[in-house]
Amino acid sequence: MAISVASLASSFASLSFSSQISQKPYAVSLAHSKQFSFSLTSKIPRLVVSASVAEAPETEELETREKLLKLVKSRLPGGFAAQPIFGTGRRKSASARVVLQEGSGKIIINYRDAKEYLQGNPLWIQYVKTPLATLGYEASYDIFVKVEGGGLSGQAQAISLGIARALLKVSESHRKPLRVEGLLTRDARVVERKKVGLKKARKRPQFSKR
Repeated sequence: MAISVASLASSFASLSFSSQISQKPYAVSLAHSKQFSFSLTSKIPRLVVSASVAEAPETEELETREKLLKLVKSRLPGGFAAQPIFGTGRRKSASARVVLQEGSGKIIINYRDAKEYLQGNPLWIQYVKTPLATLGYEASYDIFVKVEGGGLSGQAQAISLGIARALLKVSESHRKPLRVEGLLTRDARVVERKKVGLKKARKRPQFSKR
């Protein structure tokens, strides 16, 4: 079947294509958007945290220190150096001035209780009590101490020497038992100074041959 070109052209001409495109192809109607609206102001439960601060025990410590300060001043009129039974002890860089008075065995160091000042360390407390325990005077004398310099270990040993020297003023017969226990000997050991070129007193840097 032969189809003429003229017939095909006429058939294509009869066809009509609509090329009208809407100017707003992506327009969306939001007329009913109120139906889907929701509020963000809904009430959210708030977490309320209340903390009560406990009263610091500093007030009690200050009260006890004030009481001890008044006690020392009342018991030691004129200061430490004006007392008859007085001793000075030293250890490392610590220096302690010790006063003995007849009493019940209280030990006050720098206007604080001995256990509190020495942080409850049993070894340091033993250093302080050894001279009295050697003579059996644990509950016979009250000890008042003013100490400075060094650490607590050196201060405890300085107090021990000061108590031993003060006990000599009570009676010269105390010298022999205290001497036997080595409580009257001043320990002269101190930290050795650092040397130039060394890391510490004796420690050297690692040797490198090359």
